[in-house]
Amino acid sequence: MTMTKYRLLNNDELAHFEEEFIKYLVVNGIAADDWRKLVQDKPDDAQKIVDLFSDVVFEKIMRQTDYLDFRSPSYIQSIHCLPEKMITVALSVQDKSIDLSVFDWQSADPKLFVVHKAEKAYTANREKELFELTEKGFVPSDGKLYKALMLASV
Repeated sequence: MTMTKYRLLNNDELAHFEEEFIKYLVVNGIAADDWRKLVQDKPDDAQKIVDLFSDVVFEKIMRQTDYLDFRSPSYIQSIHCLPEKMITVALSVQDKSIDLSVFDWQSADPKLFVVHKAEKAYTANREKELFELTEKGFVPSDGKLYKALMLASV
C-alpha cells in the first residue's frame, strides 16, 4: 500500500529520474548492493523508499511551477501560480467548428471568443493543489500562453 503525498512515480518516470534516485539512496546511506538486497529481502521497505522519493520529486516540480496550461478543442486555460493564490485566464469558443488546439486564435476576430479571468486563494497546500491540477490534464509551462491570453483580455 502506497503512502505517498502525491502519487507513486511510474516505471518510465523512475527511469527518467534514475540518476536522482541513486543520489537519493546515497544521501540516505543506501549503497547499490544494499538497495538490491533490500529490494530482494524487504520489498515493502524498498517500496516505502520509492514512495518517499516520489514525493520528493513531485514536491520539487510543484514548487518550481509558476504556470500551468490546459488545452482542449473548445477551451484554453492558463494559470499563474503565485505563492498565495492562482490567477487564471481562459479562452472559450461557442462555435464548435473552431478547434482551439489547431486554430490561430491570436490573429482571429476577438468576437469569436469569450475570455474568462478569475483569482483563487489556495484552500490547502499550494503544491498539492497544483499537483491535483496536473492530474486533471494541466501541464507546467513557461507562461507565454498566460501572457498572450492576458493581452487578449484587455
